[in-house]
Amino acid sequence: MPYILSPNRLELFKECPRCFWLLMRKGIKRPTGKFSSLPSGMDAVLKNHFDSYMERGELPPELVKEGIEAKLFEDVELLREWRNSRKGIRWSDERGNVLMGAVDNILVKGNKLIVLDFKTRGFQLKENTANFYQTQMDVYNFLLRKNGYETEDYGYLLFYYPVRVGENGVVFETKLVKVEVSVENAERIFREAIKVLEGDIPEPSKDCEYCKWRENNFE
Repeated sequence: MPYILSPNRLELFKECPRCFWLLMRKGIKRPTGKFSSLPSGMDAVLKNHFDSYMERGELPPELVKEGIEAKLFEDVELLREWRNSRKGIRWSDERGNVLMGAVDNILVKGNKLIVLDFKTRGFQLKENTANFYQTQMDVYNFLLRKNGYETEDYGYLLFYYPVRVGENGVVFETKLVKVEVSVENAERIFREAIKVLEGDIPEPSKDCEYCKWRENNFE
């Protein structure tokens, strides 16, 4: 049976192979609480914001101040597909297993693409904040290359975070972080995840609070 994996599911695999196996093989999800609608709302606003500059052939001020020498991806229909969480950018392995991801935006530099992903946070960045998105950026570049596109060996994370309240509401600051990417890392994690799914249920992870909860309440 082929599987469809995404960066979020690969992150779950890295965190706890057992929880990943239960989700993919048995449809058993970790219990979750309510999520704030702010990130998804900001995501839509930012995409529209960037698209308005793309239509004028310009870069938004967030990138201009960073001295970025590139332009925004101009194929509107293709970008709409790549942003769609149900379609996204896809690649299938030799057994029909699928890896997919939905990007926020793409920059073009010469004949190469550069992945640009938006992130919203409540506070300023820590030194290791960008590390949490390494697999995501690796996967996006892997998928683009598998679909015949050349990409730079790096991508950008554009963080938005509130700094104060101004006359017209909350004022956000931005920070652009350059992330070196490894398509080899993306493929390695994908194949390791598929191998786990094709085997028996893994042992509980020592650091997984959900596995500990299940052991204490059901086993």
